[in-house]
Amino acid sequence: MRESVNLSRASFLAKVLFCVVLALSCFVLTACGGGGEKSEEDISLKPFVAGEKLTLTDVTKSQNITLVRTAEGFVLDGKDEKKSIMFDIFATYCPPCQKEAPHLMDFGLKNSDDFKIVGLISFEEVTDEYVVEKFVKKYGAYYFIANNKNNERLINQILRDISYKESLQIPFKVVLSGGTYQTLTDNLGSGKKQKFYLGEVSTEVIKQDFLRIKKLAKKAE
Repeated sequence: MRESVNLSRASFLAKVLFCVVLALSCFVLTACGGGGEKSEEDISLKPFVAGEKLTLTDVTKSQNITLVRTAEGFVLDGKDEKKSIMFDIFATYCPPCQKEAPHLMDFGLKNSDDFKIVGLISFEEVTDEYVVEKFVKKYGAYYFIANNKNNERLINQILRDISYKESLQIPFKVVLSGGTYQTLTDNLGSGKKQKFYLGEVSTEVIKQDFLRIKKLAKKAE
């Protein structure tokens, strides 16, 4: 009898362990772990002030963009000021980031008049040449990607702006229109209103959100 009880307990524990592993594996497929909790040094990074400009260079060295700090977020400098910006925080080693790359490229091309994707390398120290060879060319990620020393400062500012206090997982995206962070569809199914996409997100979800944001921007003009 005792042996039967022990076997039942062992079977129950095995099932619990299986469920935990399955849940974790599903999350890994949609998001990659980052660098853990923010250190005091990270938190003390100098915040941006209104009107401050930051110029970023694409890893292919083919273009520069300049971001302008607004009261609530960022806009592109010059003639592209009215374009919506998607900041995509990612790493070249991240499977969901790799999987999304060609779809983001396609969406960016189709909506280039009103939309700008700005990829921000995070959680790794690699050269621009490495990013081009191992990510851009390999996964068709021919959109703007910055591998800049200021990426960390910019990312920290973004997380502060939206009051995101959890440990950062990638890919992580925010969308701004008119210098304001936009409410986005909850791609994880928690039912909460949020200003970010966490983990892999479908192009269809991005498209529907972008069309809604575009309509709101036109009404505000």
